[in-house]
Amino acid sequence: MTATPPVQPTPSPAPRVGGLVLAAGAGSRMGHRPKCLLQIDGVSLLERQLQALSLAGVTPIAVVLGHHAERILEDGALARWAAQPVRNPQPDDGHVSSLRIGLRALPPGLDAVVVALADQPLIDVHAVQALLQAFAQRPAGTALLQPSVQGLPGNPVVFSGAVMAQILAGDEQMGVRPWQRAHPAAVYHWETPDSHYRLDVDNEEDRLAVAQLTGQSLRWPHDLERQTRPTP
Repeated sequence: MTATPPVQPTPSPAPRVGGLVLAAGAGSRMGHRPKCLLQIDGVSLLERQLQALSLAGVTPIAVVLGHHAERILEDGALARWAAQPVRNPQPDDGHVSSLRIGLRALPPGLDAVVVALADQPLIDVHAVQALLQAFAQRPAGTALLQPSVQGLPGNPVVFSGAVMAQILAGDEQMGVRPWQRAHPAAVYHWETPDSHYRLDVDNEEDRLAVAQLTGQSLRWPHDLERQTRPTP
């Protein structure tokens, strides 16, 4: 009698993780320039973020634009990484406005969403992979992960598709922070020694701090080097 071969378990499908990059700000503390176009070794911060997300398997990716939208699109990073541009017609309404517009542009049925800032110079594919692994192994009952460095919150954040739906079902003031305040037990503050999750570039002092920390200079594209007035 021939033995029946053991039934092999069907592998679980990989989770569908979408990405959202917030890049709508005016850059008022950086001479009204799009700080996401600051470059390290000729590669913009925005492109570095899109590369990190894409190589970590995050797809699709939407990028919310507002101020400087045309100049950012002209840079070409979105096209190179097949990211979807989404316009915020009122970018001065802040991050919550951009978050909600961006989430609406993502397809339904995602298992998770990574929300990233466009001005974090040291987030790479390894940082995104570590974030996603921590989210996959998060404590039971939690649905949103925020990296924490010495007790201080960092970015990007990751949350489940259910959290995405709850945010969009809320009023126009419902974003990540209000959701966290409303559901503290569902937030996983993932403690990590990696200070890259805390570092973003808001002003000239931050730009110099990156150079001191890494030995790499953050430089403007030539057309933005001496620009100090707002652009459309």
